[in-house]
Amino acid sequence: MNFKRVTLFAGHYGSGKTNLAVNWAIDLKKRFDRVVIADLDIVNPYFRTKDSAALLKAHGIETVSSEYANSNVDLPALPSEMYGVVQNRLRYAVLDIGGDDRGAYALGRFAPYILEENDFEMIFVANFCRPLTQNAADAYEVMREIEHAGGIPFTGIVNNTNLSRLTVPETVLEGSEKAEELSRLSGLPILFNSVERSLAGLVDLKNVYPIDIQKKYYELY
Repeated sequence: MNFKRVTLFAGHYGSGKTNLAVNWAIDLKKRFDRVVIADLDIVNPYFRTKDSAALLKAHGIETVSSEYANSNVDLPALPSEMYGVVQNRLRYAVLDIGGDDRGAYALGRFAPYILEENDFEMIFVANFCRPLTQNAADAYEVMREIEHAGGIPFTGIVNNTNLSRLTVPETVLEGSEKAEELSRLSGLPILFNSVERSLAGLVDLKNVYPIDIQKKYYELY
């Protein structure tokens, strides 16, 4: 697997990008000494990277998020440390981007630094079980909206199709077919299929990435 210094996860609400970002940061830490994860989601106050702060700290991963994360306050406020996440090239960084074009606007503040370094992976997290991204055409529209708002082009797609605890192997396989169509529409490669660890061995697909699901994300359904 190819690890860039900055990995950005973006997708529509409920795509599972936050949980995926946490898993990615933990895997990065197994390979590199200094890893930081930053939460740029200034729109959705419910699913936050900060929910996994204790787990990330246990792995020695620094977490940077808005002071309003895990509260009922929903303001476009980002800490100054966020600039250090993208400017300090001695650390590997994972960025969790807001769930649509509004959420991606925050990314625009840091886009010049990321583009200048040009050592990034901008990943579109596709969950075709969600109401507004049930087909490739709708997912493609969301992808372009996020790109326009955030100022950074996507470089790849992850099929993260799931129904939380109701997911079965067929759920992932059906999502993979739609991800292939999205790949054709966008011209972007499918980087991997992320599958909850207990199901990973049951999914007959190449490039399966086993992930752990944090308890809070099971509350989605």
